[in-house]
Amino acid sequence: MDHQDLIKELARETETRIVFLVMDGLGGLPVEPGGPTELEAANTPNLDKLAAESSCGTCDPIAYGVTPGSGPGHLALFGYDPVKWNMGRGVLEACGINFPLKPGDVAIRINFCTVDDKGVVTDRRAGRISTDKCRELSAELDRIEVPGVEVFVTPVKEHRAAVVFRGEGLGAALNDTDPQVTGKPPAPLKPGDPASEATAGLVNQFLDKAKEMLAPHHPANMILLRGFDSFKKYPTFYEIYKLKAAAIAHYPMYKGLAQLVGMDIKKPGDELPDLMACLEEHWNDYTFFFVHVKKTDSYGEDGNFEAKVKVIEAVDELVPRLLKLEPDALVVTGDHSTPALLKSHSWHPLPVLVRSAYCRPDEAAEFSEHACARGSLGRIPSVALIPIAMANALKLAKFGA
Repeated sequence: MDHQDLIKELARETETRIVFLVMDGLGGLPVEPGGPTELEAANTPNLDKLAAESSCGTCDPIAYGVTPGSGPGHLALFGYDPVKWNMGRGVLEACGINFPLKPGDVAIRINFCTVDDKGVVTDRRAGRISTDKCRELSAELDRIEVPGVEVFVTPVKEHRAAVVFRGEGLGAALNDTDPQVTGKPPAPLKPGDPASEATAGLVNQFLDKAKEMLAPHHPANMILLRGFDSFKKYPTFYEIYKLKAAAIAHYPMYKGLAQLVGMDIKKPGDELPDLMACLEEHWNDYTFFFVHVKKTDSYGEDGNFEAKVKVIEAVDELVPRLLKLEPDALVVTGDHSTPALLKSHSWHPLPVLVRSAYCRPDEAAEFSEHACARGSLGRIPSVALIPIAMANALKLAKFGA
């Protein structure tokens, strides 16, 4: 029996409510020795007061020293073993825009990018082109035909799109073509099994045609492919935890991930306060809420320390509205660290707080990496947060006699 089977056995359906407030890429680093992280630099009186009333700690999404992608980082938060249940980003993106995936489909995330005249990547996100431009270019790519398969290209948001290959005997054991850094060309495809070897040939035909088609569209004059995978069914949140769950998020990929685990997808407006308005609107309809803030991660990846600080401060201003709803258990954390210093995800553990009527407040007097590292929760795996929150909301029966 693994931890998820145990929780499934102990879970009780009650009217108490749990909120997970997730600031994507929350964890950070000082930009100079002895300086503050982004969270420590932010003025967060409400989160600090919350931390003083909570049990605090740090959490590792995957394992010590392992840098998580957004998919496994969130799966861990939802209590799913991120190694056992990892799903490629292509499937998550496709689900996030409600693309009707079928068994055997291979889905891949597209990043529109900029390459120079030698084919070297100079911007992995094509200057974060507008969503309108993404729609235009995706419509162009959707006209590409590859013999032997159907190809569907759909826009997602900004520089992101998804491509789905549909046909017989396709394999998804293929590496990303994204080199993860500028100054290098897209990586060649390296199939991991015979079925994927045939798929690689089809994808390369698609890439050749995409390169020709996008050449006049600088800065989005090429694409990078990430997260090859085929669809598989997940046990749902309700099946395991007896939680009626809702996801409140702006970005499609996170909606897709939540949809895979059986959460209902809510559609907030485009601004940060709209997340809270959506939570308030649906408060009486669900017993679990996943509230996702994206821009903390985006600005971390851009290396924009100050902008990430401002997003954290904007979230802090929303905390009083959240507390007025009186959640029975509240968890505040991130899915992974994205220090502006590194301009990428990192392996650093995340600060986390858990507040309820039954938590044990500790010595953490503020919500920060250093303060939470001294908290009573200690350093825990992210998969432990769902059971801890359920216990604090009195949703777990006793184990054993």
